[in-house]
Amino acid sequence: MTMLWLSIGTLLLIALWFLSLPLRRARAIHDWQQGFETDDRAEEQNLAVYERRLAALESACERGEVDVARFEESRHELERNLLEDTEARRRVPLRNPLAGRFVIPLVITALIAATVTGYRWVGANGDLALYAVVQEVLNPPGASPENLIVRLEEQAESQPDNPKVWALLFPLYQKVGQPDRSIRALERLIELEGRRADLLAQLAQLKFYVAGGSLTYEVQALVDETLDKDPRQPTVLGMLGVEAFDDGRYEQAIGYWRRALAGFEDSASAEVIRKGIAVARQRLEETANGAERVTD
Repeated sequence: MTMLWLSIGTLLLIALWFLSLPLRRARAIHDWQQGFETDDRAEEQNLAVYERRLAALESACERGEVDVARFEESRHELERNLLEDTEARRRVPLRNPLAGRFVIPLVITALIAATVTGYRWVGANGDLALYAVVQEVLNPPGASPENLIVRLEEQAESQPDNPKVWALLFPLYQKVGQPDRSIRALERLIELEGRRADLLAQLAQLKFYVAGGSLTYEVQALVDETLDKDPRQPTVLGMLGVEAFDDGRYEQAIGYWRRALAGFEDSASAEVIRKGIAVARQRLEETANGAERVTD
C-alpha cells in the first residue's frame, strides 16, 4: 500500500513539474519576445519602401509619364498599402510575465485533489486494503482461518459492497464448519455480482449438504435456475450425481458425472469424478449380478 502511494506521489511530482514549467519560463519568454519586438525593423522597412515608391511616382509625374489623376490614384494606393501593413503588424502590448501566476497553483491543487479523489472513487483502494489484511494474517506463525475470518469480517463492515470480501469469507466459513454463515456470505456475493451460474451452483451445493444431501424445494429451484443458465455447470451436475448415487440410482449418477467431467478445469476435481464413476459402475455391476442370482 505504501509503495502504491509512493508511486502515485512520484507520478504527481512529474506532472507538477511539467505544469509549473510555463510559470518558471514566463520571465525568459517575456524578455525574449520583448527584445524581438524592440529589434523588429519591419515598420521602418515598409516606410522606406513607401518613400522610394512615392519618390519614383513623383519623378514620373514631373517627367510627364503619369498624369495628375493617375498620380493621385497611385499615391492613395501606396498610402493604403502602408496603412494596411502597419495595422497588420500592430501588436498587443505584452502582459506582465507574472500575470495569471495564481492559476497554475490552483490547477496543481485541483490535479492533486482529483487524483486522490478519483483513485478512492474508482480505484482498487479497498482491494489493496483487503490484500494487506490477508498478507498480514497469513504470514505470521500460527496463522489460522479463524484469525483471517475475524479480520475479513472487519473488512466486510468497512466495505460491505466489495464482492471480493464475501468471496473470501464464504469458503472460510465453510472450512471452519459454519455453513449458515457461509450461505449468508455467498448470498451477499450473489447480490453484488448477480445471479451467475457458478455462484448459484455453489449456493445450491451448500444448501444441499446443509439439508443432509436432500434435494429440497429450495435446492431444486437453484439447480433448475443454474442449469437454465448453464446446462453444463459441473458443480451442480456433480452434486446431482452424488444425490443419485446415494439414492442407489447408479446409472443416473454416472450420466451426471460424465457431463460434469467435461466442465471441470482442475485435474484434482476431474480425478474425483472419475473415481466416483468407477465406484458407481462397480455398484451397478454388483446390483446386476445380485439381480441375476435372485432370478436363478
